Amino acid sequence: MKFPVRVFLAACVFGLNTFPAWALSPQKLVQDARWQIGKTVSYDPAYTRLDYPMGDVPLHKGVCTDVLIRALRKQGWDLQQMIHEDMSKNFSAYPKKWGLKATDRNIDHRRVPNIATYFDRKGYRVVAGAYRAGDVVTWDLGRGLTHIGIVSDRSVRGKPLIIHNIGRGTREEDILYRYKITGHYRLPK
Repeated sequence: MKFPVRVFLAACVFGLNTFPAWALSPQKLVQDARWQIGKTVSYDPAYTRLDYPMGDVPLHKGVCTDVLIRALRKQGWDLQQMIHEDMSKNFSAYPKKWGLKATDRNIDHRRVPNIATYFDRKGYRVVAGAYRAGDVVTWDLGRGLTHIGIVSDRSVRGKPLIIHNIGRGTREEDILYRYKITGHYRLPK
């Protein structure tokens, strides 16, 4: 299989330590999510105009989805571009929760329901099975709020920790079973 040119160019331009999307490493995903602890120190859901592709809010702030987005980018996965392209072709398959009439590449990839829809469309959902390091989990927090995080390689009393940002910056915490789980995804290696 050939190394995708756009991944190679992104690696050169953005200095990413990257592999082709088909060579995702779950352990590296965990490391790249953990790297954000102490760097992303606040939660800021404000709408922000982003560069495209590879747009990001400043590293010191973000939301739960930004933890995943940044960790995946270190391996050449640009959820901003991937979700935007899929939504542009399949807009009716995505949630209409925000009253959108068209895609918005500044925010679509930063919404948990859109990421879950994209992962479901790609066949990444785990129907049954134990949680593994590098898996992605989504939750319903109640009152219409959703959340996403990455399963860590560390655990407490047999329960894997989650790397996420739920309001105080990126953290690694014991929250896997704290909320109603709505999705469990395993990205291709």
